[in-house]
Amino acid sequence: MHPLVYQIREALRGYYPESEAASLAKLLLAEVFGFSTIELYGGKDKGFSEKEQKLLTDIIARLRKNEPIQYIIGRESFCGLTFEVNPHVLIPRPETQELVAWIVEDYRLEKECRVLDIGTGSGCIPVALAHSLEGAEVEAWDISEEALQVARRNAERNHVRVNFRRQDVFEAVPGESRYDVLVSNPPYITEQEKEDMEANVLDWEPSIALFVPDSEPLRYYQTIASLGFEMLKEGGSLYVEINRAYGQQTVQLLEKVGYNKVELRKDLFGNDRMIKAIK
Repeated sequence: MHPLVYQIREALRGYYPESEAASLAKLLLAEVFGFSTIELYGGKDKGFSEKEQKLLTDIIARLRKNEPIQYIIGRESFCGLTFEVNPHVLIPRPETQELVAWIVEDYRLEKECRVLDIGTGSGCIPVALAHSLEGAEVEAWDISEEALQVARRNAERNHVRVNFRRQDVFEAVPGESRYDVLVSNPPYITEQEKEDMEANVLDWEPSIALFVPDSEPLRYYQTIASLGFEMLKEGGSLYVEINRAYGQQTVQLLEKVGYNKVELRKDLFGNDRMIKAIK
């Protein structure tokens, strides 16, 4: 193993579990400093310039403050694509990949379909869908202009076309457009759940994209469901990522709005995590 792996791991001792510190060290050296696998595991010393050493010192200081490695590197992988991430957007999660995979599985054979993503953040959902669904016309909304700027760059870097628009979902009025697919991964973590969360999420990721009041845990789903019922074509599908604690309540909400064939699926960790409903 390269000596720098041990040096970084030692610098992070007490801040991260040992196995995580070792993973972070290898990731940093590969992604930021361009180490090859042979250089990482061969142990042969690779000279570090003064500038590189200063950069490494700065990065270690940021890691000690619990800043997510994805923000430090400035990117994250999602559905086989690379996305720019910064503190204006959530870091894409593996569970959300499963939501995208569900839509792709259902619509990959369609020659054309219109898709709307509500609360797009980094743009990971609409960009991945535009990349996987050849005939898709994709639109995406977010309330944050800073997030939309990141999302636009992500569409560009992945060579897909997505129509991004600044829109507060609570002020949205259904227009003439009708969609085959409406998808959303809205804020769904209640304030009371904060105490169980890691500092690297709480201190760094945008709270506007994470939290809902304890008194209204399903506020986004109520609005999105009602909006979707107006904006979806007959037979169109609504897909949402959900809070695992509110699976059945969200199903009941969608059925009450008038959706059919409401299906609740678990994620790879065995938690209730996503719902599909048909208009």
